[in-house]
Amino acid sequence: MIRFVLIQEYSNNKNYKTDDSELKGRVPMESRALYYSEIERINRKELEELQLRKLRATLQILYEKNPYFGRKLRQAQVKPSDINKLEDIAKIPFTTKDDLRINYPIGLLNVGIEKVVRFHVSSGTTGDPTVVAYTESDVDKWSELNARCLNMMGVKRGDIIQIAYGYGLFTGGLGIHYGAERLGAAIVPSSAGNTKRQIKLMKDMHATVLACTPSYALYLAEAAIQEGLNPKEDLSLRVGVFGAEPWSESVRKRLINQLCPEPYDIYGLSELCGPGVAAECPLKNGLHVWADHFIPEVIDPKTGEVLGPGEEGELVFTTIDKEAMPLLRYRTRDVSCLDIEPCACGRTHPRISRIKGRDDDMLKIRGVNVFPSQIEYVLERMEELGDQYQIILTKSGPLDDLKVKVEVKSSAVSDKPWDMVELKKKVESEIYSVLNLHVEVDLVEPGSLPRSEGKAKRVVDLRRST
Repeated sequence: MIRFVLIQEYSNNKNYKTDDSELKGRVPMESRALYYSEIERINRKELEELQLRKLRATLQILYEKNPYFGRKLRQAQVKPSDINKLEDIAKIPFTTKDDLRINYPIGLLNVGIEKVVRFHVSSGTTGDPTVVAYTESDVDKWSELNARCLNMMGVKRGDIIQIAYGYGLFTGGLGIHYGAERLGAAIVPSSAGNTKRQIKLMKDMHATVLACTPSYALYLAEAAIQEGLNPKEDLSLRVGVFGAEPWSESVRKRLINQLCPEPYDIYGLSELCGPGVAAECPLKNGLHVWADHFIPEVIDPKTGEVLGPGEEGELVFTTIDKEAMPLLRYRTRDVSCLDIEPCACGRTHPRISRIKGRDDDMLKIRGVNVFPSQIEYVLERMEELGDQYQIILTKSGPLDDLKVKVEVKSSAVSDKPWDMVELKKKVESEIYSVLNLHVEVDLVEPGSLPRSEGKAKRVVDLRRST
């Protein structure tokens, strides 16, 4: 039976004392919520003891029964008995996407095929796709993780959630679906695409929650306005569940202004389980990682050295509660940092910072390291610019080069050429102030850049053709 624990109104209860000695801070009234499970606020020491037990059990199973991982562990001279504290996880070799591709399609399967009830498959745009298997228990736990995330965001029975993530081989749609179903929310499984229908359904069904990529949410707001609607007045959206791609605080502000008052970030990878690995609480000061199912680390992507809390690097996850395909120290390529302090919301699970991007997305332009998110940061702070942009990669002799195309808002379009020249100079100057790199900017008309009904394609690579 699911237990719900109410966060009390601390301001009205001066005698309130938490039973968790590590809990710091207080929860402001506007962030009151329900805990889905008491394990969300488990004592930190107890959580670490639970992680260690589950890690050792997972390692023992893989060491004895999984040919591939057993061989890797023996080659690294690591035995389950060598893991006596959580820090010993650093002795275990990393797993990468290449390991999954080498074992394509189901060479990493850790149970008999008769126990598998589901396969999900990545897009495989850079080689063989990655295949992830689920047992009935895995699906059940995945459902609970997403229920925790949605509940933390304030989704509840009586809400109508429109899920505009793709359904099928992609994990996004079904993961959120399972969590919402477990909470008892009414689901509109609209899947991705067909934007006009999405808007009509949201309006007619009075959807209170929208789940999709943040870039598609911005597009939906834009399209709704073109349909003659005022999204904030004509739609009933209260909560947004936005993930599957990195997004910034600037995007959050635009979503609040254009679409819904409470946009939340949710994180996951197909290789781990899909969405539900981590999500924001009402305080929005990082994404809580459900550490009773995953052990997160941050490493130096070049050396593999484990970094301390607050240090930015590559996210690594070990699954400690999966049956079909457990993974040891899986390198995500996602750039973030870790905060292990309990959150003022009362949850003691560690938090990761908003994903900055992928370390393999980093561009080397004329000797300068550039993340696409840095360019997005500049563009989305400028009121004259729209939500749509593209980063165009080209070759300039032996060196890579880039330019940026960005739409101008209708209100900023001017018939005076000089005004647009000045705006172009302003954008280029702002980018230079962040990157210390001169980047050519093309200002284009509103609506002229392609829209995406899933993950936005922000980087266009023309280097091979140049």
